[in-house]
Amino acid sequence: MSANLYEVIRAPRVSEKTARLQEVSNQYVFEVAKTATKADVKAAVEKIFDVKVEAVNVVNVKGKTKSFKFRQGRRGDWRKAYVTLAEGQAIDVMTVSA
Repeated sequence: MSANLYEVIRAPRVSEKTARLQEVSNQYVFEVAKTATKADVKAAVEKIFDVKVEAVNVVNVKGKTKSFKFRQGRRGDWRKAYVTLAEGQAIDVMTVSA
């Protein structure tokens, strides 16, 4: 595991979809390092937020191809983790600063 927990967990992803996941299934979404494993993410979330993690699902997100003025560009690839917390656990992602 990485020495710095904030290298593993980069930032929470906040959107309408992630807000719905928090309400319905107690899942939270984080942007994580490309090299982070499920075990790394679980350990980092448990230590940073002092919660019990039940499951972690990790997804590699491909960067989009976009036009910048008259030139084609590409956004970088990134990795996100869906973290399911134990019943009764919660994280306030609006006060998180990573």
